[in-house]
Amino acid sequence: MDIEQKARLARQSFKKMSLADTTQKNEFLLSLANLLAACHQEILSANQVDINKAIQAGLPEAMVDRLTLNQKRLDVIGSDLRGLAELPDPVGEIFETQVLENGLSVCKVRVPLGVLGIIYESRPNVTIDAASLAIKSGNCAVLRGGSETIESNKVLVGLVQSALKSAGLPEDAIQFIDDPDRAQVLQLLQLDELVDLIIPRGGAALHEFCRKNSRIPVITGGIGICHLYVDESADLQKSIEVIHNAKVQRPTVCNALDTVLINQTVARQILPGLLSRLGNSGVEFRVDEKTLLLSGEHSGQAVTLAGPDDFDTEWLRLVLGIKIVSGLEEAIEHITAHSTGHSDGIMTSNRQNAELFTRLIDSAAVYVNASTRFTDGTQLGLGAEVAISTQRLHARGPMGLRELTTYKWVIEGDYQIRP
Repeated sequence: MDIEQKARLARQSFKKMSLADTTQKNEFLLSLANLLAACHQEILSANQVDINKAIQAGLPEAMVDRLTLNQKRLDVIGSDLRGLAELPDPVGEIFETQVLENGLSVCKVRVPLGVLGIIYESRPNVTIDAASLAIKSGNCAVLRGGSETIESNKVLVGLVQSALKSAGLPEDAIQFIDDPDRAQVLQLLQLDELVDLIIPRGGAALHEFCRKNSRIPVITGGIGICHLYVDESADLQKSIEVIHNAKVQRPTVCNALDTVLINQTVARQILPGLLSRLGNSGVEFRVDEKTLLLSGEHSGQAVTLAGPDDFDTEWLRLVLGIKIVSGLEEAIEHITAHSTGHSDGIMTSNRQNAELFTRLIDSAAVYVNASTRFTDGTQLGLGAEVAISTQRLHARGPMGLRELTTYKWVIEGDYQIRP
């Protein structure tokens, strides 16, 4: 079956999906969670095939980590599905109601977006996130995962379609492109009569390819060069722990920290503890000249002078950039110049500085005294996310259920005519 046929099947399923009630959709989510638990050995065996191929192909360690499933990660996915079932169904929500002077009753009603084309790399968990969020929000989807996770995704999509059938929903609502040829992606991007939105999840090259070649609206994002600025008023010990979490807890993801900016007033105080705490966790440092001079002999860590592109690099591994700045203004200037608009934050006890930072930093998620690792649908109460948007239209930040809907105007009258 070619891509156009698959997209057409998804489009044909959309009417039934848009009429599905919340009970059916939640039944699908719970059934899928149970299937993941029951079929865990089959999933992990298929995933091991992908891992072995990735290692043999010499893929980077970060890529291998992203495609890896284990029992703990499967348990988290199952828990997320059950949590998603407990969230309110956005479809059918009525809002902004009013009665006009002419007697017309006007409101907006939330409705699904339609058929989503979701193109992603490495992470097989995206298969479950994308399918579950699409179905709960009344949408259909055409999924295209990366060639490095093809065996894992075949098993997972089979379970998704089984769960759809058991809930009385159309199996064709979720389609999967199992051909790794990039020409297949190009064909999908041309199906503007069948697909309503393209959501790429992957590296900058994938996003650029979709933007340049799509006849369908594209949501861009998910590429994070993330910053934390340590203000002169910050609690330095607590700041070190936040920085450690943001960098080390899972360095291969888009909301992991890439650069720390330190106010020059507190640089001498924080650097020894910061370099020691993160260095002992295997972090290497790319630093500006001021930091290199101050780090000196007490660091005992892998501290090297940053290259010309290092502050524009999404590391996705245990490497951290450090730069000393004169104050808040220079920190904001640096972030504005180097951030990808994903997640940036300030460590401060100064309320005025915090408010100025949050007003001037134009990122999808802006933090005050917290780790950037919270830019995640589950962590922010959305259940999961299909992507993290760094653009302004139509959604920004983690895209959960509500972000996969639009609305229609519903106007009721008593046979009014326009004068």
